[in-house]
Amino acid sequence: MSRFTVTETGIKDLRIIERQRLGDARGFLSRLFCAEELASAGWHLPIAQINHTWTQARGTVRGMHFQHPPHAEMKLVTCLRGSVWDVGLDLRAGSPTLLQWRAVELSADNGRALLIPQGFAHGFQALTDDCELLYLHTVPYAAQAEAGLSASDPMLAINWPLPITLQSERDLRHPTVTSEFTGLDLNS
Repeated sequence: MSRFTVTETGIKDLRIIERQRLGDARGFLSRLFCAEELASAGWHLPIAQINHTWTQARGTVRGMHFQHPPHAEMKLVTCLRGSVWDVGLDLRAGSPTLLQWRAVELSADNGRALLIPQGFAHGFQALTDDCELLYLHTVPYAAQAEAGLSASDPMLAINWPLPITLQSERDLRHPTVTSEFTGLDLNS
């Protein structure tokens, strides 16, 4: 019996993972990751890095971050405290959903995760104060491959649920998409 329910988002390979919680009067147990069970959802590489973030203020946006090939990474993003609006943006060259995004609310209460495939940008907005996220990555961070797109790019038209109250200086410098952008070639 699987401890995970996988829901399609309408963008190939971008999936919502819901975890079964086994609980009683003491609380619950939830399996955060199982390579064997998540293989059917598309997780096919070993975990290379695990990151933990804390976002202090509601309305803060982090993103839209990605790494250029050959350092493109798959991520599994989970909210451990608070609630966030988590966004995956398709950047794959040749994809019929290039520059389309999907979002899902991740919270400590709902136990959902977002499985973000290689070739996607990722970002989120804190819906509550004091949000903590746990990220599983298939590729370690590579400074030379780091990139991002503006979270407020009108061409992307990401519908953030709250006014954006805070972004990092680095995220504010991310460019907007130009007409020359053809996507990330994951075979390079």
